[in-house]
Amino acid sequence: MTNNSVWVIGHRHPDTDSICAAIAYAYLKNQIDPTHTYEPKRAGSINPETAYVLGYFHVDEPELVTDVGTQIMDIAFRETAGISGNISMKNAWELMQKMDVVTLPVVNKKNKLEGLIVAGDIAKSYMDVYDTTVLSKAKTQYKNICETLNGEVIAGNAHGYFVKGKTVVASGSIKRITGILNPEDLVIVSDREDVIPVCMQSNVSCIILTNNPNVKMEIIEEANKREIVIIRTPFDTFTVARLINQSMPIKHFMTTDHIVHFHMDDYLDEVREVVSKIRHRDFPVLDENENYIGMFSRRNLLGAQKKKIILVDHNERSQAVHNIEETEILEIIDHHRIGSLETMAPVYFRNQPLGCTATIIYQMYQEKGVEVTPVIAGLLCSAILSDTLMFRSPTCTILDKEIALKLAEIAEIDVEEHATKMFEAGSNFASKTNEEILNQDYKTFYSGKLAFGVAQVSSMSRTELDKVKERLYPELVTEMGEKHLDMIFIMLTDILSESTELVCAGDGAELLAESAFSEHVVGHGLMLKNVVSRKKQVIPALMNALAEQ
Repeated sequence: MTNNSVWVIGHRHPDTDSICAAIAYAYLKNQIDPTHTYEPKRAGSINPETAYVLGYFHVDEPELVTDVGTQIMDIAFRETAGISGNISMKNAWELMQKMDVVTLPVVNKKNKLEGLIVAGDIAKSYMDVYDTTVLSKAKTQYKNICETLNGEVIAGNAHGYFVKGKTVVASGSIKRITGILNPEDLVIVSDREDVIPVCMQSNVSCIILTNNPNVKMEIIEEANKREIVIIRTPFDTFTVARLINQSMPIKHFMTTDHIVHFHMDDYLDEVREVVSKIRHRDFPVLDENENYIGMFSRRNLLGAQKKKIILVDHNERSQAVHNIEETEILEIIDHHRIGSLETMAPVYFRNQPLGCTATIIYQMYQEKGVEVTPVIAGLLCSAILSDTLMFRSPTCTILDKEIALKLAEIAEIDVEEHATKMFEAGSNFASKTNEEILNQDYKTFYSGKLAFGVAQVSSMSRTELDKVKERLYPELVTEMGEKHLDMIFIMLTDILSESTELVCAGDGAELLAESAFSEHVVGHGLMLKNVVSRKKQVIPALMNALAEQ
């Protein structure tokens, strides 16, 4: 998600209105606001009815988003390139100074994280002055030594490695020097020409000549014959001895074990908890394929950008995608009662007493002068037909029906035929799990400290609804526990007869339903004639009954 991205998203158990409204409103916003990119998202699984609609109009499902909490991708981390483990400590230090950082990521040729080198590791390299073999232990490349000493290789293979022997400063008598030299040693020589033949006879691996001396051609030829590297440097012996450890490759000192790293989709709440227990200042970021991307520091966590969100078809926190409180809500477009959602700043809130959010969005297309394409018209019309049960619901207004018929003309669909096929697709319960059926159109409500859920399952066949009741009722106690509910109700709505059986579960649920509708519960449910709307008929009745208790 980029800084100019805005997600348009419906409620947690999306129905056709929630999905189609998100797609249509994102399209509208993209036409009228070129400064942002509006993306439709979904907060839950697509139900079969909605899948039929999207398939009919050849529209892709919006991407699933189950949590909108702030993530690593929302912070301004440093997208710095990883470095090779073969570069010298000196080069690493210069990079740190140039980039004003204290940590560098080390990666291999495939961009996989191999280690971290920190300023403290470089300081540690200066402490190994008593170990004369540290350069060979680190398998230092002669090219690195040459670069560190601002020198030039005048004999031998610059790309070879110093892998065996010690580092020696050739001082004192020839006898003393001869006595301390071993094959494969690296020797630092000042302006004493008499020492060079002794070094060659000892078959050292490398000779470093300080103060930029002139070297006879026969010495260079002899060195090449013996495969001895000769490096000439302008620095004096003291400076060479002081700098040479900086030529070691960083891989010898870098941290490789138990590297704390994070991924782009990690949530900052969890990241902060981990970071608070670790003294490191910087941490690497990897993508989903474990490739290195960049680094972030503790201070980057303070500048996290909240996700920008537009909510459609709901305005209650219990129905919103997880961690909605961590986002910046820009707009709310809805047709339900005003719920419990709070915002940190004023927002554009459009709430109209209509049968469907899609009806409101069509009005906004007209107000903004944006053409409704046949595909958008088909989606909006389908949403209205779904939410109003093809104009049967008491929530359906004259405006809903008028707009749906206009949209049907633009989309070139027959309202009754299209609605029937939609409802038939949504009534195919055989291939769905109990959880999928229950959650395909489910919402949670609160009255004081009491929490209850209401799911609606609609079908054109009472026989199918009876089968659903038989399957779902034994699962309801478990569902209440998982959803932390006191009661749960299922509306089994027969579209053709415009009636609903309200199935009840939970302590006091049946008494509450009887009080709300003045009907008797039979077989864990009560039959409600001319009741098809959760929003307008069931929820208000339950809330009123709870208020009177």
